[in-house]
Amino acid sequence: MLDFELIKEIAVTSSTKMVLLVIDGLGGLPHPESGKTELETARTPNLDMLSSKSICGLSQPVSSGITPGSGPGHLALFGYDPVKFTVGRGVLETVGIDFNIEGDDIAARGNFCSIDEDGNITDRRAGRISNEKNEELCRLLNGQDIEGIEVIIRPVREHRFIAIFRGKGLSEKVTDSDPQRTGIPPREVTTIHPEAEKMAHIANKFMERSRKILAAQYPANMILLRGFSKYPDFPSLEDIYKVKAAAIASYPMYRGLAKLVGMHILGTKARIEDEFTTLKENYGHYDFFFVHIKGTDSAGEDGDFDRKVKIIEETDSQLPIILNLNPDVLVITGDHSTPAVLKNHSWHPVPVMLYSKWCRPDAVSAFSESACLSGGMGHIPATELMPLAMANALKLSKFGA
Repeated sequence: MLDFELIKEIAVTSSTKMVLLVIDGLGGLPHPESGKTELETARTPNLDMLSSKSICGLSQPVSSGITPGSGPGHLALFGYDPVKFTVGRGVLETVGIDFNIEGDDIAARGNFCSIDEDGNITDRRAGRISNEKNEELCRLLNGQDIEGIEVIIRPVREHRFIAIFRGKGLSEKVTDSDPQRTGIPPREVTTIHPEAEKMAHIANKFMERSRKILAAQYPANMILLRGFSKYPDFPSLEDIYKVKAAAIASYPMYRGLAKLVGMHILGTKARIEDEFTTLKENYGHYDFFFVHIKGTDSAGEDGDFDRKVKIIEETDSQLPIILNLNPDVLVITGDHSTPAVLKNHSWHPVPVMLYSKWCRPDAVSAFSESACLSGGMGHIPATELMPLAMANALKLSKFGA
């Protein structure tokens, strides 16, 4: 990828508009009965029409064979090396709900989960409990003092919450308690570095107490913690690319990511039509927009092939709202693949298309994994999409003499 210092030297301000539409978990795998992926199954006349005017390809979020989390996947799309610029899920969720995280705080992302009589996890998401139930359970866990460390719990959405560990002598260099699968108990939090022994001890004490407090709250009778992290210091998009950037996302984590790279946050409504309308209403005030669609990823993680297809179709049906704005550059892709047949993120590259009146359209006439495989963009690292979008928006000057 290009060095940020080089980008800063050649980036220029202009009146052109760029839109990055991220359909979370977009990539899929063939259904065993039809042999088609979710994207290939969906009826997408607008995406297909646009692909015929675009340059298409496949995007690799991190590297071949590496399954990315949502944080690395999005940072790569924003042009940040996801291996160099790392941030834990805890900070992303915390910033996303506008919680004021302090310098020494350690933040963790929490899941309410279900365990059986033997202590084995039966559902990592506790059946996606309601927001109201989440708030009730967070009140039960909030405000504990464990050996002088304050534990602050705040609800996020459904089964998700944040845990803030506030006090002296804590380090984020610990492992997750979430094993990312069912049929086994939550893992003990262990140290990655000796300096984190206190943090591991406090986290395990908190989990022990939480299990007792939640014993009668099935299906949310236990918790899982992951993404222990401190607030990072990232360069801003405005500083690197000289753009005024805005984000439109309903889920806290993605708002958190956008804030960490200096984007302004616009709207929090989850309906796709509402998100696209928010873009329309604010179109004159910014020159780079990140628009995030979450439902495809959730459906993929739930193994719901048909629901993922419907959300792709809904996105396609609302796409004219964006097209009527006539952006100078429109990039449509995902942050990673979430095949419903795997019920999880995967390492598979993600379909991508870039529309601009200055691009060289290829022969692709449908937006899908198989069609994009032969696109003119080829197999491209996700970190190169932002410079490519900038060039097509005439926001990069010539390099060298």
